[in-house]
Amino acid sequence: KQEVVAMREKMLAAHPNHSEIFDLKHDRGGIIDVEFMVQYLVLAHAYQYAELTANSGNIALLMKLGELGLIDVKLAKDVAAAYRQYRSLQHALKLQGESKARVDAASVTQHMEAVKKLWQELFG
Repeated sequence: KQEVVAMREKMLAAHPNHSEIFDLKHDRGGIIDVEFMVQYLVLAHAYQYAELTANSGNIALLMKLGELGLIDVKLAKDVAAAYRQYRSLQHALKLQGESKARVDAASVTQHMEAVKKLWQELFG
């Protein structure tokens, strides 16, 4: 766990966001947090649940982690919804020619909170 948290801290330091606008990828509660949590949970539990090693993507893995009782089912769904929305917004911004995937934090507050809640449950 400590290595995951330390690596995430390094990434935050390498990609500081000095604006008031939420960075979908790099900020706390964003895409990278979701990806780190899924990877951590897969590594921690794949020896018990081989189905976690399937190349099924983060959303499917979150749902499977919930089904297996490794994380709360509702929280798994909420974080999966956040990840889906973030990726959709990120894609739309890229198509518009934006160099950074940043949005008004108020537009994704509920998603940010779900991701941060799971992070807190896993890493404190």
